Amino acid sequence: MKTRIPPDPVRLSGMSTREVREAFLLDGLFAAGEVRMEYVLVERAIAGAAVPATAPLALPAVSDAPFCARREVGVMNLGGEGVVTVDGVAFPLAPRDALYIGRGSRAVEFASREAGAPARFWFVSYPAHRDCPTTPVHQAEAEPVRLGSREQSNERTIYKYIHEGGVESCQLVMGWTELEKGSVWNTMPPHTHLRRSEIYLYFGLPGDACVFHFLGRPDETRHVVVRNEEAVISPSWSMHAGAGLTNYGFVWSMGGENQEFGDMQAAPLDALR
Repeated sequence: MKTRIPPDPVRLSGMSTREVREAFLLDGLFAAGEVRMEYVLVERAIAGAAVPATAPLALPAVSDAPFCARREVGVMNLGGEGVVTVDGVAFPLAPRDALYIGRGSRAVEFASREAGAPARFWFVSYPAHRDCPTTPVHQAEAEPVRLGSREQSNERTIYKYIHEGGVESCQLVMGWTELEKGSVWNTMPPHTHLRRSEIYLYFGLPGDACVFHFLGRPDETRHVVVRNEEAVISPSWSMHAGAGLTNYGFVWSMGGENQEFGDMQAAPLDALR
């Protein structure tokens, strides 16, 4: 498991494009028949993907202990029909369904309903100091929040799954955002989260389409070119926003000391540099 060590804002100011990508971009995680994951030294997060084909895939141990011995996990299915089995209990997940896995779970297994249309599971994990029940959440159960406008090319719908008022967790907050056709900007106006970090996973990008994801201090921004099923680390001090060549979706996952969804610090557009 590779370890990512994002820099502080002072070091970021002198980094090359290659160095910025190496520090913030999580790529190559979706591989047929494999579980791949990376350890992120921001909130001690682990982000990864599982793409089961002809056989189920087990979530591997961490340091010779079950993965969830001291961790909670949020899983979202971005592919075909799938099943996540936790300690012998099967949770079917349709496309865009999610599952919260609580601390103390011992055996986690990913499977696809059909090998020809495999599930594509994205997961993010944070350390947990208390147990919460393993709970599925379906897209139809999430209250949609519509934001933005067509005039500003950022018309979008937010689906909150794991959050205060939704599925209970220790510190994980997770959901996804879908941009309408004709809209390309996400997270407008941009902001930071000083009490938690975030990981964005972009998906639904066709062909050679990409997203220009902006990060860094609001007064000294950088960008990373992101393609389909690639993720970006967003430390608490970093603003985040992005613009794509077409509409797309992204899964957002947060962890830290605060779960309040609206706790953010605005980065006014006239202050961006």
